[in-house]
Amino acid sequence: MDMGSASSFRTRARQPAARAELRLLTLAELEEPAVLAAWERLVARAAEPNPFFEPWYLIPSLRQWGEGVRVKAWFHDGRLAGLMPVARAARYYGHLLTHASVWLHANAFCGVPLVAAGLEEAFWEALLAHFDHRAARALFLHLPQMPAEGPVVAALTRVLDRSGRMHYVAAQEARAMLTGETSAAAYLEASMSAKKRKELRRQHNRLAEEGALAFERIEGGEGIAEWTAEFLALEAAGWKGEAGSALASAPDTRALFVAALAGAAAAGRLERLALRLDGRAIAMLANFITAPGAYSYKTAFDEAYARFSPGMLLQLENLALLEREGIQWADSCAVEGHPMIERLWRDARRMASFNIAIGGLPRRTAFRLLKAYETRPRSST
Repeated sequence: MDMGSASSFRTRARQPAARAELRLLTLAELEEPAVLAAWERLVARAAEPNPFFEPWYLIPSLRQWGEGVRVKAWFHDGRLAGLMPVARAARYYGHLLTHASVWLHANAFCGVPLVAAGLEEAFWEALLAHFDHRAARALFLHLPQMPAEGPVVAALTRVLDRSGRMHYVAAQEARAMLTGETSAAAYLEASMSAKKRKELRRQHNRLAEEGALAFERIEGGEGIAEWTAEFLALEAAGWKGEAGSALASAPDTRALFVAALAGAAAAGRLERLALRLDGRAIAMLANFITAPGAYSYKTAFDEAYARFSPGMLLQLENLALLEREGIQWADSCAVEGHPMIERLWRDARRMASFNIAIGGLPRRTAFRLLKAYETRPRSST
């Protein structure tokens, strides 16, 4: 695939560059050096960060589960200005309803596309027009796990309202979020009662009596392979391992975790935390640092020390994200109602999944019926 120079990323020679163009890129095309360079530039100027659509995470994800997935790449004035992986699915929550959807997997926690700041509305207009003309068998477009208060969704809402295109929120959740212009100590004091803080200090002191207790924070790639293997073993030794849901329980999730952490470290996106007792990790945590935000990706702890709350003690150290230069918020990536993290992270990030009408009149008529069904009043009994 001749993508032209990496600096301009223009189309093939002797073809005038279109002002706006949407292309479908395969995994092989995404791995071309010119594409990767343009992709990295898009990440740097994106309106909202999404580590799960950055090269170091999306490419290994596609290698594991991306058969049939195509990446929509939108070019504006010859530059890559929008990127979103899309798949077509025959089923929608158990119903036989073919639709197009932003592609996520079980270990990707945000579906917002990478869009160059200032071009959000133009991106959505181009994308929706594309689906209108190339709907194929898809009845509608599904956009899962979108940050409801972010600039990309705000632009989408303006485009939908202006055009009168039918849409609705199909699902939403509020997951724990860390934000605020304050110190870690002040945040902890506001989040927890004096009694609970005293209990955590007691647990820390009792744990320190078990051996040499040390906290570790690492950035960069030093010892990344060993650290990753240690995390996988720690997680697999607990209830997730017994349930078969640990990352190490399946070759594909293990491979993704290994590749993603190595890639994040190489890209300067990884922060690793560990609580060690006599040198052995009893709690570990991996953050993706994607200014102005951060994503608390994965955590694990040794259940043999559960009475000392090592996971919570590590989260106290993680409050330092509030004091990190360039970071305004952190997403827990935890399900709504998580019993541990919501005791400490007192803010919430609303994530919404949208369904949007595409295509011509027959599809939109069918979509109207789907919307009426899914948004119907439900009895509380």
